[in-house]
Amino acid sequence: MKKRTVVASAGALALLVVAVALGVRPGNDPIAATQPAPSAASEPAVARLGNQEVASAELKALLASLPVESREQLSTDRATLESWIRSRLAEKAVLEQADAQGWRQRPEIEQQTRAATEQIVFRNYLQSVSQVPADYPSAAELQQAYDAGKSEWVTPTMYRVSQIYLAVADPQNLEAVRKQAQDLSRKAQAAPAEFAGLASQYSQDRVSAERGGDTGLQPLQQWLPEVRGVLSRLKVGAVSDPVQSQAGFHVIKLTELQPARVATLDELRDRLTQALRAQRQEQIAKAYLEGMLNTATLSIDGAELNKILEEKR
Repeated sequence: MKKRTVVASAGALALLVVAVALGVRPGNDPIAATQPAPSAASEPAVARLGNQEVASAELKALLASLPVESREQLSTDRATLESWIRSRLAEKAVLEQADAQGWRQRPEIEQQTRAATEQIVFRNYLQSVSQVPADYPSAAELQQAYDAGKSEWVTPTMYRVSQIYLAVADPQNLEAVRKQAQDLSRKAQAAPAEFAGLASQYSQDRVSAERGGDTGLQPLQQWLPEVRGVLSRLKVGAVSDPVQSQAGFHVIKLTELQPARVATLDELRDRLTQALRAQRQEQIAKAYLEGMLNTATLSIDGAELNKILEEKR
């Protein structure tokens, strides 16, 4: 079983938790998290808790703020979405209580709000004055960056693997499951072409079982340590003896092997372009800030600075 089999839903939930913590809303403005909920008459609500609601637009904005892959995953993960809705309603209920007790008017809250607002204005304005030209990078600049970093573009050896996975839910059933795995391994070794049928019928990793056991192309590190050693010694088309892990037993078949290689410029073009543009924008922003310091005489009162530092000791 691959390491990432159960990570996807946990990762999706983590994305939602981070979105809640950062107050992701239309405009991606953290201050919006403290604003009153929209009126029920203005748009339909997905859920309500007392006076609070999660409006359709709010949920749509959250989904729109996530990467495409995560958004597609969450669109089919109702449990995670409902967990976020419950968390958001609880957050709004807490904010309602805080408002009723005047927390929004507390000096420390007002100070933090002003500081957050300043940072939002600063980041957005700095971004607006450090725009990267649309034609950057050029084809020559892309090629130069690719050539300079060629040693970093190596893709690892990729293994296309099919598996039959048998879980051991009860330790008392260990030997029975081991025997079943041995029987399936012998059948598959005797007739490798029948592996897909056996995986579809017996494998308990249902995602890969629906594809005849195929888990796709993956680097060796994606597999459990117990499987890696066996997999690295298999020849293409060969079927392994049962491999025991903490989760159960794996009968694996290596169906394709792609040697390590240097990724082509075409494969890296989009990622390299984004990295170069981000680097150039950072350079432009840094130059802009340095220019601001050069527009007037800068003076620092060393005595006053020392006084403040002494008070903090």
